[in-house]
Amino acid sequence: MFGRKKRSKDAQADNSAVAKTDLPETPGTPEEDTGAASDPRALGPRDESELTGEREDYIDLGCILLKPVAGVAVRMDLEEKSQRPRALNVDYKDGSVQLQAFSAPKSSGLWDDVRRELVEGLRRDRGQATVSEGPLGLQVNAKFSATTASGQPGYRLARFVGIDGPRWFLRAVYTGGAAMPSTTAEVLDDVVRSLVIVRGHDPMPPRDLLQFKVPENATPQNAEGRTPEQPVRDPQPPASAPRRGPEITEIG
Repeated sequence: MFGRKKRSKDAQADNSAVAKTDLPETPGTPEEDTGAASDPRALGPRDESELTGEREDYIDLGCILLKPVAGVAVRMDLEEKSQRPRALNVDYKDGSVQLQAFSAPKSSGLWDDVRRELVEGLRRDRGQATVSEGPLGLQVNAKFSATTASGQPGYRLARFVGIDGPRWFLRAVYTGGAAMPSTTAEVLDDVVRSLVIVRGHDPMPPRDLLQFKVPENATPQNAEGRTPEQPVRDPQPPASAPRRGPEITEIG
C-alpha cells in the first residue's frame, strides 16, 4: 500500500544535483484546489476496456501495457528480497518517468487526496512543492536539497503526476530532464498517454499496488551501473523523494 500519511525521508544527496541558483518558482495552484477543469485522460492513458488496436502491439508488463517507442528504454525496479517488480521506469535521453498503478475506489479517484498528502509531506521534510496545471492535468512540482558532484549545495527536481482511471490510479514521477518543460518531457508524456492499465476484476483495497510481471526477454542488471538521477525502487509514501533501488531489470 501507499499513502498512509507516513513521514517521508529527506532527499538523498547525489552527484546528479545541480548548483543552487535563484531559479523562479514554478507557478502553482494552492494544494486545496478542487481538480483540473478538463479531463486529463482524454488522450490517455486508457483502461483495458478502452483498448484500441491489437494487444500484441504492446509490451505486456502485467498491470501496464506499453507501446514500444524508438529511443525509449524500459526498466523494472525489483524488490530486493522477493525480487518482485515494484515500479516501471521509462528512460529517454536525460530524463526518466517512474510508473506505478494502484487500485482505487469505484466512486471516486485518489489524486486529489494523494496530491494534498504529497505537498504536505514534501514541505514538512523541507522540500519545496507547488501545484500547477501540466500536460496531464494537475501536477506537483518538487525541489529537493542535494549536493553537487563538487560537494556544493544544490537541488534536484521532480514532477509528480497522478491520473485517476476506472478503479485504478496511475502515479508518474518525472526526474532529470523530464522534470522540466523540454523535448524529453514531451516524449515521456506521450509514452504515459499511450499506456493501457490492466486493473483486473478481483476486489482490492484502495491504494494496493497492482502487480507487474517481468517479460521473458528481460535482462537483470545491477543498479550501480545506472545514473543516480533514476527514480526509486519503491517510492512509498507518495511524498518520498526519488532514490535508487538495488537491482534493475532491463526490458527489450
